[in-house]
Amino acid sequence: MPLAFAAADQGILPDRLIHALVGSGGIVPAAPITPEQTQPASLDLRLGNVAYRVRASFLPGPKAIVKDRIDDLTLHVIALGSGAVLETGCVYIVPLMESLALPPDIAGAANPKSSTGRLDVFTRVIADHARAFDQAEAGYHGPLYVEISPRTFPVLVHEGSRLSQMRFHRGRAVVLGDALAALHARERLVDEQGVDLDQGVAIGVDLSGLGPEGLIGYRAKRHTGVIDVDRRGAYEVADFWEPIRANERRTLILDPNEFYILASKQAVQVPPDFAAEMAPFDPLVGEFRVHYAGFFDPGFGYAGAGGRGARAVLEVRSREVPFILEHGQTVGRLVFERMLARPDQLYGQGIGSNYQAQSLKLSKHFRG
Repeated sequence: MPLAFAAADQGILPDRLIHALVGSGGIVPAAPITPEQTQPASLDLRLGNVAYRVRASFLPGPKAIVKDRIDDLTLHVIALGSGAVLETGCVYIVPLMESLALPPDIAGAANPKSSTGRLDVFTRVIADHARAFDQAEAGYHGPLYVEISPRTFPVLVHEGSRLSQMRFHRGRAVVLGDALAALHARERLVDEQGVDLDQGVAIGVDLSGLGPEGLIGYRAKRHTGVIDVDRRGAYEVADFWEPIRANERRTLILDPNEFYILASKQAVQVPPDFAAEMAPFDPLVGEFRVHYAGFFDPGFGYAGAGGRGARAVLEVRSREVPFILEHGQTVGRLVFERMLARPDQLYGQGIGSNYQAQSLKLSKHFRG
């Protein structure tokens, strides 16, 4: 499909239009885009060959470019060609292999990949002159960088490692109100009656216990070994995670500054003509943050793409005080947006998707 739109066209670019954007020079890769980079509604972004350990996180603001701030704040430079360990509690800036020369009607929005979030690796994409993280304004021409801050596990990364992903939008086509209610009635977005649809589909946490052992989630261990972000099924769960089991009250006390993997109470479906994103949670109703990696691709949990509803895996970090979660408590809202066109391939449909039809699942790096 050529990269041409009618005036009223709004929504997220699917896989074939992302390829068209590459072909027309809107995405400028330092090396050819590989097939595994393109997801149904996003493009994986690759690390370049160097990381800058900086004193602090920053935004360049409208009068500065990222390189100038790197020059001011760098403590040391790390080559990534043969791999390097990024330590917890440190902030790194890495130039990405993908730059942008977007048309004036196309913007970009980034998020950590699911596996990145499940390792508690905090990433944010930065563009020159940016006033906000993870945003490339419509018509942006320039390089992209990613801020990386491992919070729990030290990680081994390489040139070409993919920690972040970017969606490309023409306008916004968010589905709210009556339109969202009609979509839910037609497609059953979650397997729950009387679901709260105000400003998105309310997602609650499951603390009832799965299986005979009543597993509700995992708490990350401290002082572990290094995780190579490019290795699948390489690590024993018990070396990095402590299992958490349900109690009679179906509650969980979140300890300050600890990291948890939990699952949603609802099974989610994302229809083929839509994508979804877990909206940032309102801090006024809880002292915790949920879901660093918020993109849900078309076909996630969808029966026609090999799913029958899939739980949303929740990456949860408590803030400064202990906080009690209760079974079914709302922890986020899933916001749906229309695609500009249906993707050629859906999530889970022959593209090696790791989390189709998932229940409670750690990242792909762990065995089992």
